[in-house]
Amino acid sequence: MTAIALCTAAACAMAAPDAPLRKPDSTRLPTLGDAARGDLSPIVERKLGEEIMRDVRRDPAYLDDDPIIEYLNNFGSALVTAVPGARGETNSDFFFFAMRDTALNAFALPGGFIGAHTGLMVAAQTESELAGVMSHEIGHVSQRHIARMLGQQKQDVLLPLAAMILAALAAKASPDAAMGVLMGGQGLAVQRQLNFSREAEREADRVGFQIMSAGGYDTTGMVGFFKRLQSASKLYGDIPAHMASLSSHPLTAERITDMQARIREIPRKPRVDNVDFQLVRARARILQDETVSGRRDAKNAFETQLKETHRHQQAGAQYGLAFLALRQGNVADAQSWLEKARATMKPKEGVFSIEAGAGDGALLFDGLAIEIKLAPGQPAAVVEQAVKDADAARQRYPLSRAIARQYGEALIASGKVEEATRYLREQTQLYREEPKLHDMLAQAYAKQGRIALQHMALAESYVVAGALPAAVAQLDLARKANDVSFYDQAVIDARERELKARQKLEKEEEKER
Repeated sequence: MTAIALCTAAACAMAAPDAPLRKPDSTRLPTLGDAARGDLSPIVERKLGEEIMRDVRRDPAYLDDDPIIEYLNNFGSALVTAVPGARGETNSDFFFFAMRDTALNAFALPGGFIGAHTGLMVAAQTESELAGVMSHEIGHVSQRHIARMLGQQKQDVLLPLAAMILAALAAKASPDAAMGVLMGGQGLAVQRQLNFSREAEREADRVGFQIMSAGGYDTTGMVGFFKRLQSASKLYGDIPAHMASLSSHPLTAERITDMQARIREIPRKPRVDNVDFQLVRARARILQDETVSGRRDAKNAFETQLKETHRHQQAGAQYGLAFLALRQGNVADAQSWLEKARATMKPKEGVFSIEAGAGDGALLFDGLAIEIKLAPGQPAAVVEQAVKDADAARQRYPLSRAIARQYGEALIASGKVEEATRYLREQTQLYREEPKLHDMLAQAYAKQGRIALQHMALAESYVVAGALPAAVAQLDLARKANDVSFYDQAVIDARERELKARQKLEKEEEKER
């Protein structure tokens, strides 16, 4: 299932639309997923997406960076809420995330999970370009394209899986033969998926166009992205030569022509990007490749960007140099560049700017300032100041989960473990699905020597990650801890019964599939 979903997502990102032109109606989206209901119910679709995401989160390429994830989800949620019905008939609870990958790509998984490659975020020159791609992926989810594809082509689900088994057997005799078997099996499945995805692309482009327009973004941004794809040749240039015949997609130029025709139907909406876009792009550029050469390339890019006349570009470069210095352990340079970025975005007295409504980057600046103060080797007084800064920041930004977690980190780093424990226990009750909170709570318990509670907190972290056997193992360690209380034993026994029942149910469901 994972293989078929990811292949479908990749196919959806490449196909081109040829739908008849219609003036977008931003008040209503079509519902075209009814045919999939009997084949993949909304509940099963969401569960499938969650199972895939557990694998994705364990992948080293998964970019678990709080500021980037928070930006993408705020950005994506604004697009989803711009048009009634964008959540589709399943009322999908969307989650947006990033993957370390230089390819200019994004993909949708079942159940409302949408991933963006860091290469896409770095290459996008405006928020409207990013909005065009993400709106397109939201369109795939709202129209339930993966569910409908599985309903029409159930037999293809087995093709990649069978090919992988054959490849594993062939590898004993010849690695080249194994690759040939694997690519052959995937090729047949992909070819059948492409035949379906052309229609899916027409729908997703139409829906995505409506979403980004209703969200107030410049619809020419979608054309801008396609042109960037065409010049970079990332998607098409990476296709192996022996698979070239499988690609039945029209050239990107046809997609550009179609979008330009659509744009003429509606008035253009010039837009000033939020400065957060530039700051997040800078983080993504650094985190996608932290090798020596990658960091050197990032520094060169920022130094070139400093020469731009647009202050958002300059602030993005300065923020990037600050974050790069921090990752390299140079806190003095990090602080210096951060102060320059803040000064660049500071409003000038008596000067009217059309950028005034585009934000000042304060949330991301404050977050990086706290990161710098919590860097290894900082004096106790600096770490203590980080606690005060994080506390003040969470009052200013009560909806920021990134800042809320930073406050917990600061409390632990400053040695305020009892206060950290109280705070994190409250947070884990309010936000049970955040594994980082459970991990930090376990860390706070460990510093207090409360071993049983430490393992119980780690168990909850593993539950959120979908690793039920590991969670049960942690409960067993908690039961054997010297400081376990009678009350703890009762909680452990009840939780263990619950998790073992879930394990049994999951095994039964897996057999049925």
